Amino acid sequence: MKIYRHIHEMQSASRFIRNNNQRLGFVPTMGALHEGHLSLVRAAKEQCDVVAVSIFVNPTQFGPNEDFTKYPRTFEHDCELLEKEGVDLIFAPASEEMYPQESVAWVTVESLSDKLCGRSRPGHFRGVTTIVSKLFHIVEPDAAFFGQKDAAQLAIIRRMTKDLNFPVEIVGCPIVREADGLAMSSRNTYLSPDERKRALALYSCLLEIKKQFGNGEAGCAKLIAVGKEVLLQEPSIRLDYLEIVDADTLNSLQSITGNALAAVAAFVGTTRLIDNAFLVSA
Repeated sequence: MKIYRHIHEMQSASRFIRNNNQRLGFVPTMGALHEGHLSLVRAAKEQCDVVAVSIFVNPTQFGPNEDFTKYPRTFEHDCELLEKEGVDLIFAPASEEMYPQESVAWVTVESLSDKLCGRSRPGHFRGVTTIVSKLFHIVEPDAAFFGQKDAAQLAIIRRMTKDLNFPVEIVGCPIVREADGLAMSSRNTYLSPDERKRALALYSCLLEIKKQFGNGEAGCAKLIAVGKEVLLQEPSIRLDYLEIVDADTLNSLQSITGNALAAVAAFVGTTRLIDNAFLVSA
């Protein structure tokens, strides 16, 4: 496994892979890897000849009062995990490498970036799409693998890739959960044991929405009300949003007639967690 710190090194490696007609899979991460990330790596290994993973805590997707400085950084452990999975390349640049002082260009997906997390975290998705576009230009993968847990991010990256004609296949992979249902997240490490138990309310909320939808309820207002009732049983949880949206456009829905997404974000203590579930009308 090779580790590259500089853009020109990664570009040279990618050029060599393309010249050898090998399919390059790419998994962009911010490190602090868990089983969810590793599931993306395994999917990439199954579908590609060579797998590259980036580890970069992207400063531009954090707001002024968010957790950039305390975001977990476990680079050596991450490398050990990736080597065990048979990853070929790691791209781990410094912030100065990705954002030179004179850098002023941004990539924004206008119609989607102010929805869901974008509404409560202004500028977040602009940071995401800018860094992902940079990484796509540097790594030039044939396929890039993203987790469904960040459903809004996945929809936005799909749209960006389409609109900017990136020759990259975007592969969405299922949410990986703990045994009790909690969606895996690097931020779960922030939770105290008590908060960890209370956090299960997010998944319980989605399960109840899915249950009622399966029983024939298609009205989004009623489904959201059902979900909020579950969350109210944990008064220490502070809801950011609970919405049902079109899975592709992220527009709010009144009733479910196609592919919909129930998405929730909430604070458990000081930790903001997200989760979601698909609701597909027959």
